[in-house]
Amino acid sequence: MSFLSRAAPVAACLTLAALPPMAEARPVSYPGGWTAMQMNNGDASSLHLHYSPTASDSIGFYAERNWAEDVQFTGLQYNRLLQRWNGPSSQANTYLKLGVGEADPFGDASGELSGFAAFAADWETRRWFTSYEARATDYAGNQSLRHSARVGVAPYIGDFGDLHTWLMLQVDNHPEAAEPTTTTPLIRFFKDVQMVEIGYTLETEELLANWIIRF
Repeated sequence: MSFLSRAAPVAACLTLAALPPMAEARPVSYPGGWTAMQMNNGDASSLHLHYSPTASDSIGFYAERNWAEDVQFTGLQYNRLLQRWNGPSSQANTYLKLGVGEADPFGDASGELSGFAAFAADWETRRWFTSYEARATDYAGNQSLRHSARVGVAPYIGDFGDLHTWLMLQVDNHPEAAEPTTTTPLIRFFKDVQMVEIGYTLETEELLANWIIRF
């Protein structure tokens, strides 16, 4: 092995270590990385476990228990990093998310071929964060479209390896829901490979609780 081939991984690690810690919650990890995401709100609870074979793709298991649409979905989800922009102190990303599997209406043992598609975008610095996602689902013939957006601010700028805190506001629009538009103030804690989010939806008085770990 040449000196340059031995030095390349070391240089890459040093470069990554020098990057400012961002509010990572992205659907694609580093090549060879695994990610587990467990999401809970008043409408649904989901588990997503995926593997990233490249820096632009991930694929894995996805399960969702959706009380709002009275259905349970189980299948595979594929995520694609469409574009990434790296600035001197910021980063922006766009993603495509596709899911296919079986949806079982509650109380009905017969599953139907179902799926979803989503487009997501985010932009962040060490201080500010914004994101948007549009998600269309077809679960057992029940079709819906949902929009979700976030804005956030870090009250302090920590060093690499510190506990990082973000204060965020999430706004959701789901025309088919009893409350079409909801607002959820939340707080995000991020340290090393783990991230936890706790929030409260004002209109429906329901708890949001998310947990993400990369390994």
